[in-house]
Amino acid sequence: MNERVEGLVARLRKGIEKTAAIFGALGPTQWEVVVYPGPPAWTVRDLLAHFLSAEEGLLGLVQEIAAGGRGAPPDFDYNAYNAQEQERLAGIPPQRLLADLQAARERTIAWVERLSEAELERRGFHPALGEVTVEEFITAIYGHQLMHMRELASRLV
Repeated sequence: MNERVEGLVARLRKGIEKTAAIFGALGPTQWEVVVYPGPPAWTVRDLLAHFLSAEEGLLGLVQEIAAGGRGAPPDFDYNAYNAQEQERLAGIPPQRLLADLQAARERTIAWVERLSEAELERRGFHPALGEVTVEEFITAIYGHQLMHMRELASRLV
């Protein structure tokens, strides 16, 4: 593994460890705390579902870019995607969502560990950030969760 990949893997591991620690410590009523009033409103449980959905979806896009593809289409509507994904993941208990998120992050890390320098430099489209390198895309996967975790922390005070 090269140094850049090692740094990305370290960030991804640190992020999932913090996320798992915070979500793992929540009591039953905390899952229903509203993090985003919406519409539609997102509870803590909905945010966790969003993390899983984003991890899976963003990994697919960045893998496409690393293989020479384009990434997200220019007209990608992430609000519609998020709504559809919330529907798909509705009813799944938080502990299963958390386990699935951890497994998804491990898949992301396993893939990142195999990236070459050339692949890190390939460019494609992130749904929210526009054109970025594979390295920037992976950093955004980590940053996306971090941003939401900061907002979550302010709601759980």
